[in-house]
Amino acid sequence: MNTNIINSSTLIQMIQMGATNLSNYKEIINKLNVFPVPDGDTGTNMNLSMSSGVKEINNIANEEMSTVVNAFVKGLLMGARGNSGVILSQLFRGFSSSLEGKNEINAIDLATALDAGVQVAYQSVTTPVEGTILTVAKDAAKVAVEEAQKVKNITELMEKVVEAAKKSLERTPDLLPILKEVGVVDSGGKGLVVIYDGFLAALKGEEISGKDETNMEMRIQQEHEHAVQSFISAESIEYGYCTEFFVEFDPEKLDKTPFDENAFRTTLSEYGDSLLVASDHDFVKIHIHTEYPGKVMTIAQQYGQLTKIDIENMRKQYASIIDESLEGKGQEVEKEYGIIAVAFGSGLKEMFESIGATTIIEGGQTMNPSTEDLLTAIEKTNAKHTFIFPNNKNIILSANQAKELSTKNIIIIPTKTIPQGISALFAFDEEESVDTNEENMMAAIEDVKTGLVTYATRDTVIHHMEIKKDSYMGLNDGTIKVTNPDKLETVQLLINEIIDEDDEIITIFYGEDVQEDELNRLKHYVNEHVEDVDVEFYFGNQPIYSFILMVE
Repeated sequence: MNTNIINSSTLIQMIQMGATNLSNYKEIINKLNVFPVPDGDTGTNMNLSMSSGVKEINNIANEEMSTVVNAFVKGLLMGARGNSGVILSQLFRGFSSSLEGKNEINAIDLATALDAGVQVAYQSVTTPVEGTILTVAKDAAKVAVEEAQKVKNITELMEKVVEAAKKSLERTPDLLPILKEVGVVDSGGKGLVVIYDGFLAALKGEEISGKDETNMEMRIQQEHEHAVQSFISAESIEYGYCTEFFVEFDPEKLDKTPFDENAFRTTLSEYGDSLLVASDHDFVKIHIHTEYPGKVMTIAQQYGQLTKIDIENMRKQYASIIDESLEGKGQEVEKEYGIIAVAFGSGLKEMFESIGATTIIEGGQTMNPSTEDLLTAIEKTNAKHTFIFPNNKNIILSANQAKELSTKNIIIIPTKTIPQGISALFAFDEEESVDTNEENMMAAIEDVKTGLVTYATRDTVIHHMEIKKDSYMGLNDGTIKVTNPDKLETVQLLINEIIDEDDEIITIFYGEDVQEDELNRLKHYVNEHVEDVDVEFYFGNQPIYSFILMVE
């Protein structure tokens, strides 16, 4: 298909083909994991996110371009899973806003939309990490903008974009040392490349083969892997007045003062830093660290009504954020606090319930709840203030996305492990204020160490440590410290590695694969060799991890 203009019908085909290609490659992308833990879900998360967006455009009858892109982005936002899915949703959110009001687009429009997506995605991450999907998107968009001044044919432009994206992907190991050490490219970036490949195939009228290029196959055969989304950091509030709120657009006010996101962002940048401005068709969200929250809100008020206001400082001013799902308990009276925890395993879920969690969302390492799952839980809440404990680094961005889309007040406690979640929840006191509870929970996260014992899904070498397929690995706060073919030997080595003289308690949650005789042997070992530390055992019944160690 050689054309200088594309309409909504062609755009739908591009999106559908991009999603199809991503589905074909999801298992290959899943295998791109540095750590050979069975959590290679970047491809799955991106695929589920894209599928959610495609479902929305498949259901619409009106094919105006603005209707198409808005429906696609809505579905993508609602279905975003894991860090990779959330970042992908932000790329297309910016893409969508750039095409607002257009019924057909040319090469310059497409290039501008790709670049707009990059801007929104970078703005959505507090500390962007280069060598990830962000870099691939940025490099491809840069070439698109440059080439669109010379190339008018959109198919030819997309060829340039795909070429630039692939070259950028191959450079990702030069930007992230861990990628270079293991010898792979970024998984999220790979996902974006195959989506763009699908776009190009649609423009050319080609079929999707489902086969990857040779050099990638060779990389996979080397069995080195990586999921870079683990390097992406979630937002954290450190100083000053952290001010967050929504503006629900008022048509009458917009007639008097039209909203220009870039101009608005420039104006607010004079009043602080850590600024995030993310707009949709009906609202705009503002996050800023400032000494003048009143001035910021006064400026924003010219566009509409302020909602979901959250101002935090070293004392307490107004804190927010809350979410809770009552798991079938429809309560009439609104509680002061609600607590949502993500956990997988009957024992772990019972533990969280016993120490105060009002809602448990089933999920974890290999099953990240989507943004829509979290929003559903939020809508069922019946509390003034709700805390969400993701308990996994790949769920934090989805939780933040749900917070942004919800009209309720939400506080995300960025717990990355089950022990962090338990420790933080123990610090909760319903008699204390929101700010005090958040401060105590954040401190509790820093005071706990997490040990994990799991199995290797393939051979690899990490940090000069040779790891064999099906052998066991012991991780201390995310770093592989020991490996051994025997499960009990591994947990014993990890216990010796993780405990130091300042530790007082170690709680061991054993998983669904631990046999009774193995548990008894471990208890005997602890009694004989672990001194000056209280050791407790609980049946977590969790998959993937034979043992989860909580050290305090």
